[in-house]
Amino acid sequence: IHLQNQLSKELGISKILAQVLVNRKVNSPAEAEKFLKAGISDLFSPHLFSDMPKAIALVKKAQENKEKAMVFGDYDVDGITSTVLVKNTLSALGLDVLHYIPHRIKEGYGLNKEIINFAKENKVKLMVTADCGTANHKEVEGLRAANIDVIVTDHHEPQGLNLPAASSIINPKLKHSGYPYRDLAGVAVAYKFCQAISGSILSEDLDLVTLGTIADSVPLNGENRIIAKEGLSRLPDTKREGLRAIIENAGIKNKKFNSTYVSFIIAPRLNASGRMASAELSLRLLMSQSREEAQGLAKELEQFNRQRQKVEAKILEEAEEMINREMNFKEQKVIVIAKEDWHQGVLGIVASKLADRFYRPAIVISLNENLCKGSARSIKNFHLFDALMDCKELLNSFGGHAHAAGLLITKDNIDDFRLSINKLAHDRLNLEDLLPSMDIDLELSLSDLNEKMVRELESLEPFGMGNPEPLFYTRGLKLKGQVQSLSRETLKFWVTDGAATCQVIAFGMVSLLDSLMQAGSFDLVYTPKIDSWRDDESLILEAKDIFFK
Repeated sequence: IHLQNQLSKELGISKILAQVLVNRKVNSPAEAEKFLKAGISDLFSPHLFSDMPKAIALVKKAQENKEKAMVFGDYDVDGITSTVLVKNTLSALGLDVLHYIPHRIKEGYGLNKEIINFAKENKVKLMVTADCGTANHKEVEGLRAANIDVIVTDHHEPQGLNLPAASSIINPKLKHSGYPYRDLAGVAVAYKFCQAISGSILSEDLDLVTLGTIADSVPLNGENRIIAKEGLSRLPDTKREGLRAIIENAGIKNKKFNSTYVSFIIAPRLNASGRMASAELSLRLLMSQSREEAQGLAKELEQFNRQRQKVEAKILEEAEEMINREMNFKEQKVIVIAKEDWHQGVLGIVASKLADRFYRPAIVISLNENLCKGSARSIKNFHLFDALMDCKELLNSFGGHAHAAGLLITKDNIDDFRLSINKLAHDRLNLEDLLPSMDIDLELSLSDLNEKMVRELESLEPFGMGNPEPLFYTRGLKLKGQVQSLSRETLKFWVTDGAATCQVIAFGMVSLLDSLMQAGSFDLVYTPKIDSWRDDESLILEAKDIFFK
């Protein structure tokens, strides 16, 4: 309470906003000011990376000797945006630059053996990785043996103390990286590298950096929050024809952008080509200089995205049936399911939806005769990468971080792996960890709510992992008038606490209709929003949960 009063008084903000900041681990007025007002000038210097001088020297050498460079990326949004950024920056410095993005299904994640011959044939002298490379010991060694300099820019966890023999490794997760913030996305690491080699802040590239940062679900606190905030404000006016085409096609032109637009509208489209075919299409779109070409490519992406949605829905349905039929949740805390012919391009999305739905770590594997590919997503208190590290004898390879990972495993090892990772989860997770919890910021009465207060809360944006939307709780509400049932299982109704009334929208909660009609009173967990539908701005409460008496 003391800190809440202090923040409210010194910053001239409401006690509600002050308390939400305290809940976000803000410990002083100075920190609060930084949280609310931080901008580009508050980003750390790229030169704090201990390996950055080596990287700059290698780029200079390539420039002076007119050597050929190559950028090797990854097929997700973080990897594609990283590749575009590095390629554009090196090209602007006068280098002749090739790029390569592996095929998700044919080649999988990270550098591969073929790339060594490809680089030699193309007379490449400098290889820069984007969003990969930390786990590629053999391949980096092969490139170095072929007299090719290798700069790794990446954000994935290193496996143990062994690092690849690269000429320079820029990765904030390394123990001796020298960098003060370890949660950067791959594209933000690439951005730091590009800032350092170009000697410029590159603020016009923040649109790309934001896309990769939000799409990769890194925590939106610290430096990531500044990147997301600055980039989101630039996205509506982006100069990139490809991004403009996606925004137009998705029908979100002239809107005030938030992280939800990126997570649910732009990122899935950019990801779709790499999931269903090759990510080359998305890369070409982001590099496109012509409006006509960009429009054509964006339409192709729309088709891939629709195809992806169909495939994903079918696999999700099959996966849920298997879980309900085969799994004993008392015994198993981690979902490990496998089936023939599951499309490898959507395993990650399916794992993510299963982890949300059943609230436990989920690993989804596509079976075939040789190596089977799996994708994993986790919950709050289970560090996925550490768990895979402890099961590594059963895996052919793996990589990732606390919340998301990929793996390769032989068919014969799947049952042992399921036992092994569940044994770990048994020791590391207790019952409370498997109950989805809601961190409620404050209990309020309806009269505490108004448009001014909601506008004030908007200064906490962008929301995402590590900086969730504020949640409030109001007890003893009564229904006022009729409940409207809208499309997509949504309810809309008015509530009163006796002193004030408010409108509520409850997405996907149609199953609660009868309980709502019959309840004498109920408690509501919600996020207050400004409903600007039809340009008529009014306060509306977005229900997150309803508790009946």
